Amino acid sequence: MTTVSTADPRFFPKPDPISAEELARISGAELVLPRDGELPPGGFTGIGPLQEAGPTEVSFLDNRRYASLLDETRAGLIIVGKAFANRIPAGSAALVTSSAYLAWSRVARRFYPRPEARQGQHPSAVIDPSAIVHETAEIGPFAVIGAGATIGERTIIAAHAVIGDSVVIGADCRIGTHVSLSHALVGDRVTLFPGARIGQDGFGFAVGPAGFETVPQLGRVILGNDVEIGANATIDRGSVRDTVIGAGTRLDNLVQIGHNTTLGRNCIVVSQAGISGSTELGDRVTVAAQAGLIGHIKIGEGARIGAQCGVMSDVDSAADVIGSPAMPFREFFRNVATLRRLSRRASGNSAAAGDVASDKD
Repeated sequence: MTTVSTADPRFFPKPDPISAEELARISGAELVLPRDGELPPGGFTGIGPLQEAGPTEVSFLDNRRYASLLDETRAGLIIVGKAFANRIPAGSAALVTSSAYLAWSRVARRFYPRPEARQGQHPSAVIDPSAIVHETAEIGPFAVIGAGATIGERTIIAAHAVIGDSVVIGADCRIGTHVSLSHALVGDRVTLFPGARIGQDGFGFAVGPAGFETVPQLGRVILGNDVEIGANATIDRGSVRDTVIGAGTRLDNLVQIGHNTTLGRNCIVVSQAGISGSTELGDRVTVAAQAGLIGHIKIGEGARIGAQCGVMSDVDSAADVIGSPAMPFREFFRNVATLRRLSRRASGNSAAAGDVASDKD
């Protein structure tokens, strides 16, 4: 099977050429013209990695480990940080910026904007007569829109998605295939990737004389503007109050959010992390992969939770914690270093004891 280094035109429509000046304006970077050569007269036609991009393509460098690729690249325009500005090949132009990856994101989105909604409803979609679907929305094959649901302008509901009764979805949202939404209010420009489950019962039960008795889950899920929820992630609705995901927050694939949990603005929760019920995260908190947070704790603004971390108590704002139970980074690595020293000392003592025993033999 042939690999493709740039966007496969079967999946991503070929973009129109864009001038270097326009790309500089979009990215907020400074345009530096080639020292030996000229800009392509027709503009730039796409993007590609440094090692494979051609004279009419844009590439970027944001990691010092790959700086050597600049010596061989044929890319016509390269986005770089200021530290690499003097290493641009003579035949290439540059967009020099203090944030190369952000500039690259803006340029890539200019070449390949996300698809617009194709107004209309597929004949196989099932839409309750009481649902309010904006005329500019796109409703895909076999999608289900429940009674009293509201779908905003230019929103896309993909194939087999199920939107429950009375759910409200704002404008310019993207609801992926096989997503299910119930008991939820969704803001504008929200993206739910395939298989996400939003608004199902939280994990709540009491113990009675005959066994477990399910506690009604009477809250909602509130998703703020510009939230993105990864594939097969799950967000439980609240029990007696709402589960809230703040504006701009991003959840990776396979994340679990328990009932009554509140996430602030612009948080990041990475794959396979789990946050138990009634936990509160401040703004700009990062939770790395496979971390687990128990319920009823508070994580302060800007805190960072390391991968596979077990968080069992409150975390202060701007703190960095790792390990299980969670502890500050420096303390964790100090403990690791101490254990290594003790282990080496124990190994040395065992070896010395073995030598003594051998001598006696």
